[in-house]
Amino acid sequence: MTDKKTILVTGGAGFIGSHLCKRLALNGHQVISLDNYFTGSRDNHVKGVEYRDGHTKEIEKHITEKPDLIYHLGEYSRVEQSIFEPEIVEDFNVVGTKAVLEFWQKHGGKLVYAGSSTKFGDGGLAREKTPYASTKAKNSELVKECGEKYSLPYAITYFYNVYGPGERFGAYGTVIEIFKKMYLQGSPITVTSPGTQERNFTHVEDIVDGLVLVGERGDGDEFGLGNDQSFTMLEVAKLFGSPIVMLPPRGANRMQSDLDTRKSRELGWKPRHSLEDYITKFTHKFQRGKIREKRVLLFSTTFYPVSGIAEDAFVELAKKMPEIEFDVVTTKFTSVSKDIGCISNIHIHTVGIGYSFDKYLLPFLGYFQAKKLHKKYSYLFIWSLLASYAALAGLLTKKRTGLPLLITLADQNIENLSRFKLFMLNLILSDTDRVYGSPSQKHHINNNIPSLLYNHSLGNGDALANQLGYSYNEIIFNH
Repeated sequence: MTDKKTILVTGGAGFIGSHLCKRLALNGHQVISLDNYFTGSRDNHVKGVEYRDGHTKEIEKHITEKPDLIYHLGEYSRVEQSIFEPEIVEDFNVVGTKAVLEFWQKHGGKLVYAGSSTKFGDGGLAREKTPYASTKAKNSELVKECGEKYSLPYAITYFYNVYGPGERFGAYGTVIEIFKKMYLQGSPITVTSPGTQERNFTHVEDIVDGLVLVGERGDGDEFGLGNDQSFTMLEVAKLFGSPIVMLPPRGANRMQSDLDTRKSRELGWKPRHSLEDYITKFTHKFQRGKIREKRVLLFSTTFYPVSGIAEDAFVELAKKMPEIEFDVVTTKFTSVSKDIGCISNIHIHTVGIGYSFDKYLLPFLGYFQAKKLHKKYSYLFIWSLLASYAALAGLLTKKRTGLPLLITLADQNIENLSRFKLFMLNLILSDTDRVYGSPSQKHHINNNIPSLLYNHSLGNGDALANQLGYSYNEIIFNH
């Protein structure tokens, strides 16, 4: 692009968007970013770019200029996480994108849309596996329909597993950054079974090269931007070294993607970076963190045979993750089934006097039991199966040990609670680092417990907890 243009980048404070904004600004264009900072960060701001804080569904309110070129990157962009947040996906990828297309129709200019390569995965079957994949596939069709109907210039690109400087970590993180954090923290590298699923990893600078070319000369659909070399997830994990922990398979996890970069290469684009070189440079520069015990401290108010969906799902998960040791602190009242003793990585520690009153003692007796265990073992994090008496024990242990706390809600009813129970739920969750629950549960929490800290890091156990949370929730939803 030799002529100075006014360019709008939605999602300009995100991982890919910030790199694109930087390149466009260096090329002398007037660059405007529209980002609601759901996953974007002000730390990604670059000199020469004008940043506006807002949702794409209110694009008319925030953008008064008439852009020559629109890069629409500002959508929900995590595949498996989208299963648990369909309402957010709908808000960003349906409502937000509809507003962007209406803005484009009204003001003209060229639109470059960041489609998703998931629609090509597993022969096209992957496009219906998650809310993310399905909405992105439909939006690609909407862009084409809109462009052809109103004779507007457009191009649709498809990214393949982007990595590079500035990647995000945590629940919305990218796999290479997650593996890097595991490596630095000494946590085991977790790979979803079977590990043979293939991915084409593409450096963010290669993606930006492609976006600039497509913005300048691309026309129409199917501009794939991906490195031809593919890796299995197990191969990538091995580039970081051992130990490696295999997680249960997940339904939303596609096995492969069909890569087609022909149209992009016709514009003169080609990838310049190698994933192997990137990881090798990283592991040579940084030493692996001290290897930590693959151990989790878990609190459960009841256990076998007095159990429900939460306990059943945990036992099923533990069977599928034999490399992880679980110390379970529960009440004597439950008279734990001898069958649990056959599962070698579940270690039961009971407290109380053997009556139902034990649940009221659990927060205190469980805390003292956990204190003893913490002197003996090094845990990645604390996990409470429900926001209950067990969670209170987890909170006390967190305050004493500094270990982060994860709470899973399973089928727990958190709606229509009395004022007292809502107060207790607020007390428990407001000091919790991560909460996993169904979309309706999270929606209710967001509306009633604004102080919730459920997206905080779990420190050394963060990556494992994220992966574990996906697997556990999938078992819950399929129960």
